[in-house]
Amino acid sequence: MCTCIPELPDADPRLGRRYHQLVVSHVPPAQRVAAGLRVPPGVAQPFAATQAAWRFLNNPAVTLPQLAGPLVVAARAGVADACDAYVLVVLDWSPPHYGGHASKARRVELAHSGDLGYDLLTVLAVGDRDGAPLAPLSLDLRAAGGVHTTRADRVRRTPSPLDGLGPVMAHAAGLPAPTGKPPVFVIDREADSVGHYRRWDRAGRDFVVRADDNRLVLHDGKEVKLPAVVDRLKRAKAFADARAVLLDGKPARQFDFGELSRAVAETPVVLHRPARRHRVDRKTGKKTRRDVPGPELALRLVVSEVRDERGRVLARWLLLTNLPAAVPAATAALWYYWRTSASAVEPWRVESYHKLLKGAGQHVECWQQQTPAALSRRLAVAAMAAVVVWRLARDASPEAADFRAVLVELSGRQMKRGGGPDGTPARGFTEPALMAGLGVLLPMLHLLETHDPDDLRRLADKVLPGLLPSRGRQDSG
Repeated sequence: MCTCIPELPDADPRLGRRYHQLVVSHVPPAQRVAAGLRVPPGVAQPFAATQAAWRFLNNPAVTLPQLAGPLVVAARAGVADACDAYVLVVLDWSPPHYGGHASKARRVELAHSGDLGYDLLTVLAVGDRDGAPLAPLSLDLRAAGGVHTTRADRVRRTPSPLDGLGPVMAHAAGLPAPTGKPPVFVIDREADSVGHYRRWDRAGRDFVVRADDNRLVLHDGKEVKLPAVVDRLKRAKAFADARAVLLDGKPARQFDFGELSRAVAETPVVLHRPARRHRVDRKTGKKTRRDVPGPELALRLVVSEVRDERGRVLARWLLLTNLPAAVPAATAALWYYWRTSASAVEPWRVESYHKLLKGAGQHVECWQQQTPAALSRRLAVAAMAAVVVWRLARDASPEAADFRAVLVELSGRQMKRGGGPDGTPARGFTEPALMAGLGVLLPMLHLLETHDPDDLRRLADKVLPGLLPSRGRQDSG
């Protein structure tokens, strides 16, 4: 039987059932003051269920690669029906902060000495057709003593953040392999590193990375910073209106620099300078820096701006990519736009996924798991709950549309009317609204299996008379 929650591989039936219950318990959104494990509807003994969940999350026999198995199954299924030529693999860091959680073991310093927590790297598969999120391919949680990762059943040594991306890319590249869709890694400017560009290109990894404005390149044989390249393109009046977009939910226009014929163009640049390697000496604890020469690397620079109706620049992206020329520059810009944007008419991106974990949805920074191992297991479970909602969101069947409408009604949330700036109709739902609706529907269905609706109404009218409207009375407001 096809199920929206794939089975936990290599697990005995008891652990498999517990995993399913935990995923279901993470589908409804949590409250900040009640971010603990929710008890699934129909469980007769909530305390016993909570204890069982605690044992599951602290069970060394439940490995992170095992918990990643259902995510990989969901990703492969999603790639098959949501990707045309490539699978986009978006990488992003988001540290859960636990400065006030002294009970948390092995916290690391984040932004400063008083900011303690863990560093989370999410590798999210996204469809190249419309930017629909499919499933996390891997999760890495950096703690004192190493990295807890769904890629291995043991704690890995902590590399530098960018050095760690090589093994992550190699792992992700093999997961959707049966679909024949090669991955394109889309990363923000934390990954703007000459040495790592060279490594990734040498390993055959296709990437789109946002570059820093201070990046020096060779352009037309001259060494210049990227903003100077942009100025040359502006003087050439090479703007081409590409498409309507939304930035933070507000209408804007995205412009790609190209020929006046409106054919999207990009300009070639060459990375020629030595890589600058920053490390911390393990013996002395001091920061070291050295230049590492390397071969020149020819890349494509795609420059994209988002402007409002008055022509004011709202955002500018300088993107470096080694994608083949068969992929238009406008497509590369669109893929990065999908990484950064989420709105009422477009699906979640990786940054919105992290907002889900921290804000409305999971409230991960209020979780009470005391070890990074237990926290990592729960993150993998919560990821599968997000996949369930994403699958419902992208289901194009009439039944799914009707079901989403029911869930929005149950959620009690107002949906934005209208649509996108290019006339795209509004979806009529948001993923948080679907989660909220499921949070009402699941216990309601269980209640209706054990209670008669007429008995429930009579009970409410008896105890709280006048609370419910009389049957048949229409709301005139």
